[in-house]
Amino acid sequence: MPWLTDVTNNDAVLLICDRVWMAVVQRSLRPGARLKEEDLAEVFGVSRARVRQALALLEKDGLVSLVPNRGACIAEPGVSEARDAFYTRGFIEKRLVERLCESATDADIAALRDHIAKERAAHAGQDSEAIIRLSGEFHLLIARLTDARFLGEILRTLTTRTSLITAMYQSETTQTCGPDEHEAIVNAIEARDTARAADLMEHHLHHLESALQLNDAKSPAADLRAALGVRGAAAQ
Repeated sequence: MPWLTDVTNNDAVLLICDRVWMAVVQRSLRPGARLKEEDLAEVFGVSRARVRQALALLEKDGLVSLVPNRGACIAEPGVSEARDAFYTRGFIEKRLVERLCESATDADIAALRDHIAKERAAHAGQDSEAIIRLSGEFHLLIARLTDARFLGEILRTLTTRTSLITAMYQSETTQTCGPDEHEAIVNAIEARDTARAADLMEHHLHHLESALQLNDAKSPAADLRAALGVRGAAAQ
């Protein structure tokens, strides 16, 4: 998850962020769903101060909106924002793969192939949480390997936002981006085929965007505890 490098030695805060994130991408928490501090504190067995820390991190990454006199809710990106986010992400990620084609070492390629192997294992085991997590992390891994800190920070925000957009607008049958398209991109990077790598990344992102139903609007989950998949106090 994108916030994992922002907090150290605070498992409770990370757990809250992780559970809210997964609830959104698994469609059990819909955009607009309210996140009451007292409810989250009870669900996770933590103080409201810990909850506020988690909500601040989630707001920073664009997943949560904090509204004065109303509290926190899952953000609600509109159709225009959805299109803009994918459009911008296309430019960023094409530039990143172009740079990686020029700079990739054997160790970089090995890291990418190891990641794809983990993706395939998650698909084989039908581990939905790992599939979702690894799918997004592939794109952030490319940014890290290029050592492009500025572009990486922009991509981190865009990846969070487009994950929320996908959760909001995808059809029930939409599949997360899989390892086959990722592997084709890695093959092009390893071959130093800059044009092909950029084209494959553009096609990949277009594939994700084209699967969205931009007129879909569903009600948020009513039961916060059930949506987060937490049955009792999980952290202190």
